[in-house]
Amino acid sequence: MQLLTFTEENYVKAIYFIQHKNKSGKVSVNEIAERMNTRPATVTDMLKKLSEKELVHYEKYKKLKLTDSGSIIALSILRKHRLWETFLCDTLNFSWDEVHEVAEQLEHIRSQKLIDRLDAFLGHPEYDPHGDPIPNAKGVLPASKAIALSEMPIQTLCTVVSVNDTSKAFLQQLERYDINIGSELTITERMPYDQSIWVKNKKGDSFQLSEKIALNVLAI
Repeated sequence: MQLLTFTEENYVKAIYFIQHKNKSGKVSVNEIAERMNTRPATVTDMLKKLSEKELVHYEKYKKLKLTDSGSIIALSILRKHRLWETFLCDTLNFSWDEVHEVAEQLEHIRSQKLIDRLDAFLGHPEYDPHGDPIPNAKGVLPASKAIALSEMPIQTLCTVVSVNDTSKAFLQQLERYDINIGSELTITERMPYDQSIWVKNKKGDSFQLSEKIALNVLAI
């Protein structure tokens, strides 16, 4: 696997996330610029470099996608990031809203031997503290049948398994409702006007969640 700068790795990871969020599987320059908080011209310069390294299929004025090699690198970065998040939570007792920023730094460590030993030390986990799937050593992601709370049928008992938003603000908001990975909730009502939902937890407490929160909490 070819060596990339930290910035190049960040771009590859960003493209991977956008690509898998979009139904078309294609990514625009503006989408990358927004995610990377930079100018489209800066993104274009980077895409030319990544194209030369055969990591993206890029043509000027057209949407792009990662090559197979680019996808392999993205999954490798993702694997390191999510293993480090798991280590920070499970072993060093970081809270789930603290680990993302630290893992952003640790994901650039190059030693494959270290990552393999970290994986073994953790017992080869399939999901990180946010419920996100961890690619295995071959880049294969575990399957998930989770859907957003916003799509869950009324009067369905479900278990929270993942969150789409790992920002500190969002995770702290969930903690105010005592919602974590593994929380059992029953969707009791959906409000037609704003698509917010009423849920009941295992203790019998009922509370309302906005559509935005419901879209970003996944359950089975």
